[in-house]
Amino acid sequence: MSANSFDARSTLRVGDESYEIFKLDKVEGSARLPYSLKVLLENLLRTEDGANITADHIRAIGGWDSQAQPSQEIQFTPARVIMQDFTGVPCVVDLATMREAVKELGGDPAKINPLAPAELVIDHSVIADKFGTKDAFGQNVELEYGRNKERYQFLRWGQTAFDEFKVVPPGTGIVHQVNIEHLARTVMVRGGQAYPDTLVGTDSHTTMVNGLGVLGWGVGGIEAEAAMLGQPVSMLIPRVVGFKLTGELPAGTTATDLVLTITEMLRKHGVVGKFVEFYGEGVAATSLANRATIGNMSPEFGSTAAIFPIDGETLNYLRLTGRDAQQVALVEAYAKEQGLWLDPAAEPDFSEKLELDLSTVVPSIAGPKRPQDRIVLANAAQQFSSDVRNYVSDTGVDEAGKESFPASDAPAVSNGVPSNPTTVTAPDGSTYEIDHGAVTVAAITSCTNTSNPYVMVAAALVAKKAVEKGLTRKPWVKTTLAPGSKVVTDYFDKAGLTPYLDKVGFNLVGYGCTTCIGNSGPLPDEVSKAVNENDLAVTSVLSGNRNFEGRINPDVKMNYLASPPLVVAYAIAGSMKVDITKDALGTDQDGKPVYLTDIWPSEAEVNDVVANAIGEDMFNKSYQDVFAGDAQWQALPIPTGNTFEWDSESTYVRKPPYFEGMTMETTPVEDITGARVLAKLGDSVTTDHISPAGAIKADTPAGKYLTEHGIERRDFNSYGSRRGNHEVMIRGTFANIRLRNQIAPGTEGGYTRDFTRSAEGDGGAPGSFIYDASQNYQAAGIPLVILAGKEYGSGSSRDWAAKGTALLGVKAVIAESYERIHRSNLIGMGVLPLQFPEGQTAETLGLTGEETFSFTGVTELNDGTTPRTVKVTTDTGVEFDGVVRIDTPGEADYYRNGGILQYVLRSLIRK
Repeated sequence: MSANSFDARSTLRVGDESYEIFKLDKVEGSARLPYSLKVLLENLLRTEDGANITADHIRAIGGWDSQAQPSQEIQFTPARVIMQDFTGVPCVVDLATMREAVKELGGDPAKINPLAPAELVIDHSVIADKFGTKDAFGQNVELEYGRNKERYQFLRWGQTAFDEFKVVPPGTGIVHQVNIEHLARTVMVRGGQAYPDTLVGTDSHTTMVNGLGVLGWGVGGIEAEAAMLGQPVSMLIPRVVGFKLTGELPAGTTATDLVLTITEMLRKHGVVGKFVEFYGEGVAATSLANRATIGNMSPEFGSTAAIFPIDGETLNYLRLTGRDAQQVALVEAYAKEQGLWLDPAAEPDFSEKLELDLSTVVPSIAGPKRPQDRIVLANAAQQFSSDVRNYVSDTGVDEAGKESFPASDAPAVSNGVPSNPTTVTAPDGSTYEIDHGAVTVAAITSCTNTSNPYVMVAAALVAKKAVEKGLTRKPWVKTTLAPGSKVVTDYFDKAGLTPYLDKVGFNLVGYGCTTCIGNSGPLPDEVSKAVNENDLAVTSVLSGNRNFEGRINPDVKMNYLASPPLVVAYAIAGSMKVDITKDALGTDQDGKPVYLTDIWPSEAEVNDVVANAIGEDMFNKSYQDVFAGDAQWQALPIPTGNTFEWDSESTYVRKPPYFEGMTMETTPVEDITGARVLAKLGDSVTTDHISPAGAIKADTPAGKYLTEHGIERRDFNSYGSRRGNHEVMIRGTFANIRLRNQIAPGTEGGYTRDFTRSAEGDGGAPGSFIYDASQNYQAAGIPLVILAGKEYGSGSSRDWAAKGTALLGVKAVIAESYERIHRSNLIGMGVLPLQFPEGQTAETLGLTGEETFSFTGVTELNDGTTPRTVKVTTDTGVEFDGVVRIDTPGEADYYRNGGILQYVLRSLIRK
């Protein structure tokens, strides 16, 4: 029950139903607030308990100073939690482990239960092994179940063992598309109350639901577990960036072009840790599908959320996707009653403002390694010719970690572009030639764009027109179609477009993330062999949201984000060297050149298919029994009981060591002395670099572990699928094949130097796998530290990037700056995040990574305060004040407890 200090409790009647609500206009200053802060204000009014959430916190939002730097901590209580299986499995593993820990500490295991609805969608495990055939989907599903049986049995157990926990089985869709099409409420109804639907999710692209007016964002799995167990999310009232939209998109442009433009603008502006909110007359002209695409890319521009207010377009989408009439009426009535309905002419109080005239957007792609690196499509071939020089060096890696080649060693060139034409013999005996820039993966993938019927229909129409001209994909291109829900294939079928996609090679491979998450599957053997033997810088083109190095496919060095219709076009062109805005994509049956303009559909053609092929009945059919699963899912044998029966032979699900030796009393925080550097890293090191999700190589510690446990190479599966096994994940931490550890120059991958093995006084240290060195350091009682540059931990909200770091024995990270989720996850695992002083870096301080570090002043946390800085010293005489990035009192409590899970466990037992 709310303390209701502002007399905000009221009743809203909609049709024959009445709901308890908490009126925002009872709080002075609420009317001028941005939409997102109004949602937070309601959250505090409803959950005010006089202790953790007080009237002063509510007044702080009402009196929000838009120009001030965030300083006021609040406790946000999300209405629900959403997960995908890569990050969700370790969540359920941890909950199962917590039940046993509670029992061992004398508590009641039943207390470990989701207190808010928790929904998990299995979407990250399907791999596009098979492609280009009509039975590719069925074959990939069979392989998926074969590889993941242990995980799926575990999740089926969780569905029966935990209250308020539901699982959407494999082969259904992608979590964020399922969320906007079915799970999202927009306005939540629970216990007779109506309130804004809010959530946190164990995937950074949870923000896709922001397009529906739902406030939510990605958090690490450890934070999500705490939220499931009733712990509020500690946060500072953020700055809110108003992004004004005017005009309309011109013909020939897509939502992808729009979002890549917005991503570039907001990355340049700087929105990390801030909310972005869209307003203005252009919002009304932005379809819900386009809003969701923009919201999805929030992590790529770095904001916590990227939200659109509720309006008539929201209601239209809710109706289209099969929400019942009472729910739609409630959303409209509640939004209008609470001042959450879009007024296109209004301009709330924002901290900062940007503006984009939609009519200025032009066709674009992004690459070759970051989503914010937008390239105007007309310049793409020219830009590739420049960028490829960074990927064709045969001289290794210089000390700064950058690929380079001296003029004497420069690769062969053709027309000023590096060239190494290589003949490939296909299984049928035919031959073809590939070179640097060959498009070897063309994937229509990811909820970012497959949720958007306009770009999906455009892709299918490009395929249709191409087939009619006699064009198809080039033989070296692996083409895949992996929609985010079954609705997509339903409307392709109804419109008669599926046969054309099949003929170009875009056969259905699965309903899941596939290529976007690194599950692209292997390239054909002959292509892979040619690429690796000739060190070709080949490319991928995908309709996803991330194109980081090493993410898409181990054979592919350069990755480009593009709209689905452009993915089809590049599959036909076959090379990034082709200027698809000018050059012919191929020739028709009469030998005449065919250009992109010849097969690009008009806006009217796309709109006509969307209007006639998509209806509410499709969504009702796809989601009518979404949690039941098919016969294969239902036939999985599962254990019974409220504690899990761990299988000591399992290589997928193992009981983690987080609570071993834990007592009810906390251990005082200590200073860190004698620490060695495990890795010295550059800028933009992502959670993909720290904890890869893709393939496991046989000659790595993780591969060796699996081999030792009798697992054949073909059954290794991926790091992402084995997140329920801490033994695999520790060995995979910092194991990305593109990681460059500057204290191990000349290497690429999970390597370091092991100073426990150096000879006395020689100053050297032999090379070693990071995992092996970590084991030696921990056996010797030596704490470890990571040095890093800017944007450390950007990318996916990957809890194993923090869990693995902690289990490797890392006690502190010093970076120039952090991405929000990873910084908080480090604290959640008991790792101290520090920042170099403003303007200083490892290089300016002369740090090589060979030093021994000490950190003093950390013990101040034992007094209930958080030091602003701690003194960092090295045995080489370097000294500086490391800025402590424990940003809230709540985070300080987690750190004092050794981590967020230990804090929650102790709190629940004491209740």
